[in-house]
Parts: sequence; structure tokens; C-alpha cells
Amino acid sequence: MKRFWLAAALTAGVLASSAPVSAHGGGGGGLWGAFDNGLGSAKYIDLSHVLTPQIPVWKGFGPSFFEPTVDPATGQPYTYAKDGFEATAYRLSTDQFGTQLDPPAHWAPEYAAIDELPPTFAVRKLVVISIVRQVKNDFNYHMQVSDILRFERRHGRIPAGSVVFVRSDWSKRWPDPALSALTEFPGVSLDALQFLHLKRHILFHGHEPLDTDSTPTLEGEAWLMHNGFAQAEGVADLSGVPATGCLVNMGFPRFGGGVGGFARFVAICPPDTKRGVRIGEVPEAPLQQYSTPLHWDPALGMRVR
Repeated sequence: MKRFWLAAALTAGVLASSAPVSAHGGGGGGLWGAFDNGLGSAKYIDLSHVLTPQIPVWKGFGPSFFEPTVDPATGQPYTYAKDGFEATAYRLSTDQFGTQLDPPAHWAPEYAAIDELPPTFAVRKLVVISIVRQVKNDFNYHMQVSDILRFERRHGRIPAGSVVFVRSDWSKRWPDPALSALTEFPGVSLDALQFLHLKRHILFHGHEPLDTDSTPTLEGEAWLMHNGFAQAEGVADLSGVPATGCLVNMGFPRFGGGVGGFARFVAICPPDTKRGVRIGEVPEAPLQQYSTPLHWDPALGMRVR
């Protein structure tokens, strides 16, 4: 039943959109109805890593730095005590940093940059295919077409336009800096990528490592980018996310001409999902007040509590 929950809720809401609705959006139909009847009771699971100066990044990009924003008139940082607020300056060595959404312009300038991705990327059906068992036997295992077909025999055909995340549990070692130096890691084979895009017509796939595959030429990523397909990298812990039945919400800043995107992915899952949090279970408005205020830690190069 879990796999049909959100689809039924959203379908009911959309079909009801033709019903009379007041000027204030009442009537229980339309997208507001879909929220009230489905999304409002869903479980929400964050699938994005926190960005810090210490997270793993390819050595070819070098380190990034967080710094207090400085008042150009005085050359001194803004402070809560002196100015009533603080701000942060980010010197990021790359837009290939942390959890990210790669537009094809990362490799192919004739295709879309991050600011050119359409807003229709915002919410999609989410499919999670696990290769955890295979990776335990071979850490360099790359998902094969046979894994996809086995998944479909159990869970049904992968929907066109969906997002497919590949669970390998690589991210459970995050933020170990050694991760960025590994030459062998779980990946997705070129055949599997071509099958997902050309046979199942997915929107894009995502994986936990910072590269698509461990081949010398990154053949999978090269094929994706040069054929106009996006991909997600650095996806955080996928354990506990149902194989089917969830949606994925995604957001990313629209840097003009950007060839990489800092992304936040949130899985929206059925209410009986064990992992995740419901609306109303955590402070939202007002947000949580902490007993320890933020303060700058020079050793870490960022604010901490």
C-alpha cells in the first residue's frame, strides 16, 4: 500500500481541482487539497550533507573557506554585540561541493547550465535502488542493468520522468576526508545509465559518491553530460527511504552560467515510514531556540554551537 499512498493523495487532489474553490483556496480540492490529504501528514527525510570547510572534495579543486563578513567601511567583521547581526562570506573553490546537482554544462557547454534547468525539476517521483549487498562484496561495484530489472520485478516498472537514487551506503563514512581520494568506490555503469534514460526515460539519477563511476575516463558521466542529462552527486544517507512511493523535492541556487549546483534533496514519504519527521513534530514558526548561541570557531573556520 505504501507505494500507492502519495500517488492516490495527489491524484485525488488534482482531480478535485475542477471543484468550486473559494477566493482563499478553500473547498478541499486542487493542490491545497493534495497537501491537506497527503503531503501534510508525510514523513520528510533530508538527503543532503551539511556544507562545511572540512567536507571531502576532489583535490583538484582545493579547499574552501568560510569567513565572517567584513564591513568595507571599517575592515572589521560584523558582530552581534557591535552591529546586532552577523553574516558569512563563503570562498568556495568549486560549485562541485557537497550534495550537488550537475547540469550537463559541467562537461558540455552547448547544454543547460544550473540557472537554465526548468522549474519542473522541483518535485518528482523518487525511486531508490539499493546495491548495498553487492557493494559489501565488492566496494568498486557499479550498478548493472540486471540490478534494475531485478528491482522492477519486485517493485514494478520505473516511472518515466522520475528521479532514481542509487543507495550504496558510501555516504555513511561522510565526512571522512579520505573519501575524496578513493580511486575505487560504488558507481553506476554506463549500460545502466543508458537503460534508465533511453528505456525508462527518467529525469535524472543520483548517487552517494562524488563521481558517477571509477573508470579512468568517467565514461558514465561523460555520456550523461554530452547527451544533455543532469545527475545528482553526493546524495546523503538513503537508508530507511522506501524503494518506491516517495517524492523528492529539490532546490538549488541559480548561479548565472553555473556548471554545478549546491543542492538540497528532501524525500517526502508515506506517513508510516519509520525514518523522517512530520510537519508539526519540530519547531517551525518560531524556529527552535538553542541554549548555546552560535559563535565563531577559528580552528574549524565556521560558526558552531
